[in-house]
Formats: sequence, C-alpha cells, structure tokens
Amino acid sequence: MDEEALKNLLGDFKSGKKDETEVIDALRHLPFEDIGFAKVDHHRHLRKGFPEVVYGEGKTDEQILAIADTIVRKGNNFLVTRIGQEVGEKLKTLYPDGEYNKTARIFSIEAKPQEKRGYLLVITAGTSDIPVAEEAAITASLFGCHVDCIYDVGVAGVHRLLSYQSMIESADVIVVAAGMEGALASVVASLTRAPVVALPTSVGYGASFEGLSALLGMLNSCSAGVSVVNIDNGFGAGCVAALILARALKIAEEMQDDQ
Repeated sequence: MDEEALKNLLGDFKSGKKDETEVIDALRHLPFEDIGFAKVDHHRHLRKGFPEVVYGEGKTDEQILAIADTIVRKGNNFLVTRIGQEVGEKLKTLYPDGEYNKTARIFSIEAKPQEKRGYLLVITAGTSDIPVAEEAAITASLFGCHVDCIYDVGVAGVHRLLSYQSMIESADVIVVAAGMEGALASVVASLTRAPVVALPTSVGYGASFEGLSALLGMLNSCSAGVSVVNIDNGFGAGCVAALILARALKIAEEMQDDQ
C-alpha cells in the first residue's frame, strides 16, 4: 500500500465509508522494514495476534541488536530466542526494562503489558528439559497467558506427577517437555480434558537419537488430544498453546455476548 492509498483509506475511515474493522483488515499486509540483512515484519501482530519473534542462533550480535532496535523503536513487544549470554547482557544494557533468561537463552521486552488470561501449565519430565520448557513458558507469557510450571515429574517416578493432579485438571492448555522416550505427554493427556502440546527434547542416551525417539513416541501417543511440535522447539510449543487459549477465550466471549 502506497502513501496515496493509505491517505484514501484514512479518508474513508474519517468520512464513515469504512469502519474500524475494515481499516484494520486493510492494514494487515503493510510492507515490512528492509534493513538489508533482514526484513522486519512490524505488522505481524495485526495478522497473528503477536509480534515478530527473532531466532537468534546463527545471527551475529550486531544483527540481533539492529533488529531489536527496529522493533523496540516501534513500541512493540520484543522476543529473541537462542542467544548467548554476551548478546543477552548487551540487550539488557540497552533495554533495562527487558529480561534476559540465561536458562532459556531468551531476551524479552513486554512493551505493552497486558492482563494474563487463561491458564497454561508447562510440565517437564526431567531437570534437563527445563531450558526448552522455559522457552515455551516465557513465549506464552509474553503472548498473554498466565503460566505455571512443574518440573522433574517424569514417568520414572510417576507419583510425583500425580501429586499435581489439581493443577493439571485446572489447566486450559498443557505443554509437556520430555526427552528419552517421550512417554510423559501420553500420561498427562490421560489425566486431563485440556489439549496437550507435546514438546520433544534432545535429552537422552544414544538410542534417543537427539530427540527423535521422543518425537516419534509423542506422534504415536495412544492418548487423545496430543499435538506435537518439533524437537527442542520451545517457542513453537508456547506459541501454539497461546493461540489455542486466545481462540478459546474469543469464542467464550462471543458466546457470552450472544446470551
């Protein structure tokens, strides 16, 4: 959309020819910001309900800092995943209101604080699964979910999991991070009505094949209601869980309005 088209759109809104919803729909696909090595999508929030997230692994510190500047200057929430401590501390110095989580390797800024809605529970089989689980939890929290975490309750001692039955039953969506054979996702799904997002991790001995065994085990779950993201994809798990919650809340609000 060029400047003339944008002026016409705003004129139509001002005159009443177009309502707010029509204007927002027209703005969903505005151009990105080209900074040479990256094309920053400032309007992803309009299309998806959350801003662009930066995958930090493989990028230089300078590239990450430049992308951060373009997003933060717009006053948008900012999330960069898979970064080292050095660039995390640089970001924290530049943006003191942000948070660097060394365990999850994430830096985030909640520029537009919002009420946390819905109840997302993140569960891990073991302590070694925590970094990926933290990535999911931080992502979902930034996307507007109330998040609780339960760590180290794998099937090797399933009584540990059962002691959290009330939290499991209260959750609207559950993310389960597990390596080895990935069995915990099936067990959790058997205990709840909530959808379960299974998050396979690359934790385990040789025959776990760096998470492939957990991935295949989760895909073959005999418990209904389990969906699966890629190996170690904590961001993806947090994202899909937040989207499920957002749509469920929207439907509930629409039903309430119709009554």
